[in-house]
Amino acid sequence: MTHWFHRNPLKATAPVTFNYYGVAAGPAASKICSDLRSSRARLLELFTDLSCNPEMMKNASDSYFSLLQGFINSLDESTQESKLRYIQNFKWTDTLQGQVPSAQQDAVFELISMGFNVALWYTKYASRLAGKENITEDEAKEVHRSLKIAAGIFKHLKESHIPKLITPAEKGRDLEARLLEAYVVQCQAEAQEVTIARAIELKHAPGLIAALAYETANFYQKADHTLSSLEPAYSAKWRKYLHLKMCFYAAYAYCYHGQTLLASDKCGEAIRSLQEAEKFYAKAEALCKEYGETKGPGPTVKPSGHLFFRKLGNLVKNTLEKCQRENGFIPNPNQKK
Repeated sequence: MTHWFHRNPLKATAPVTFNYYGVAAGPAASKICSDLRSSRARLLELFTDLSCNPEMMKNASDSYFSLLQGFINSLDESTQESKLRYIQNFKWTDTLQGQVPSAQQDAVFELISMGFNVALWYTKYASRLAGKENITEDEAKEVHRSLKIAAGIFKHLKESHIPKLITPAEKGRDLEARLLEAYVVQCQAEAQEVTIARAIELKHAPGLIAALAYETANFYQKADHTLSSLEPAYSAKWRKYLHLKMCFYAAYAYCYHGQTLLASDKCGEAIRSLQEAEKFYAKAEALCKEYGETKGPGPTVKPSGHLFFRKLGNLVKNTLEKCQRENGFIPNPNQKK
């Protein structure tokens, strides 16, 4: 089963030379600065390299972050911070607010911003892999794993590193708690989409699929609610995606719940459940159109033409027709013979 995920653009950054004449004296110090410069440039290159895989990303990010730790933590393993923490100014743009950069003279800000981009890369890698036709079981597991890694990075940045910033995160920008929480919940929802697709392929019980779909719809609703207080000019397109996915998986939940009811010969209830599925599917279809017309960060696509969307429409229609047919076969106990 192919998937479609909305993605915000990567953050951009200004070059950093790590040249500290008069401070970094001696060959060993110069070597560390040179390694920092080259490892940072390498990591930035990999963000847009389509041949990059998770192993390459992990090695490159580990290499850079291990060197950057020398600018954050004291080398004598005490609780004190490094004397180099505030020596370099770092500039990064925002995924939602475009090319207006934020700047802080703080190595922790660099760690968080680069880590944010690493997490975004994992979501984009998962999206590319999930969008393939006839995705294999191993590829589906890789998508699920990548989304879990991304969620873990976003959560770790939010809980462990952002509180250490001297200058608080600006409201409505990437490092603010609301945005990071939205990214975490979106990753959880998309990972569960992969689980649902696998459950459908393996023909698991409709009741289980309905429960997973309902939970996924709630994840998307939670992410959308998290962004509700943001400036619409920046968040509208992202929120359209979250809302349409909420409606989409609510339709899935009602559809498979209807199948469970039908199996228990509760045709009337099954029909009502499928009618709810139709309503949510129609809402999702309308939101797909609105998503395509909404300006803002993210791809310009028509999700309603995507295979994953069309398949659900046919499933709801066919299941409702089946319920109505079976309901017509049930004899009326009050009818005279």
